[in-house]
Amino acid sequence: MTESALEQLLGRARGPMGPSVDLDFGVKAGPLAELGKVISRINGFFLFNAGVQVFRVGEEGLGPDMLTWNSESTWKDTYDGLADDVFCFGQDIFGTQFGIVGDEEVVTFDPETACVTSLGTSLEQWAQWLLDDPDVHGAAGFAYAFQHENDALDPGERLVPYEFFIAGGGYDFDNFAVHDAVTAMRIRGPIAQKVHDLPDGTTVRISAG
Repeated sequence: MTESALEQLLGRARGPMGPSVDLDFGVKAGPLAELGKVISRINGFFLFNAGVQVFRVGEEGLGPDMLTWNSESTWKDTYDGLADDVFCFGQDIFGTQFGIVGDEEVVTFDPETACVTSLGTSLEQWAQWLLDDPDVHGAAGFAYAFQHENDALDPGERLVPYEFFIAGGGYDFDNFAVHDAVTAMRIRGPIAQKVHDLPDGTTVRISAG
């Protein structure tokens, strides 16, 4: 029998990042139910050379606590409602969020634009999307190379480009600053508010400073 994409992904996980928990979102089916089972099995983990992080749950452990991360006052307030419908369960090395909307859809949330992209209706589809191209979807090659040259990121840190991707910033290592993960999101929230509804082709020149 062929192993599912999610099982393959969990087989590559580096974790847990926190003590064992029994996480139940109070639903019997859907991506939140799947997430509860995943975290109850491995409470937070990294994938693809830490290119992808799935948050732990609880007061103790490494990296962000998932429930605190989704509190409005942590970083979502800087997006002025644009992130409120997304329950974020992880992120890549650049702070792109992996989330669940309405317990029906698994999505990515772009921290620079607050744009949401659907990946499917299950964590199985999210896992398959990651496995289809770990370098592009999971930043595997970049994460390895960057940390090999610049030391490993702390579990609570992510990267922010000095020249944002939406302003033409590239992936040269010297274009990135290491920030606390919360700060990394709060830096980009006000920018996302400004650019979220701009028409395609609008010239944007912004930097994190």
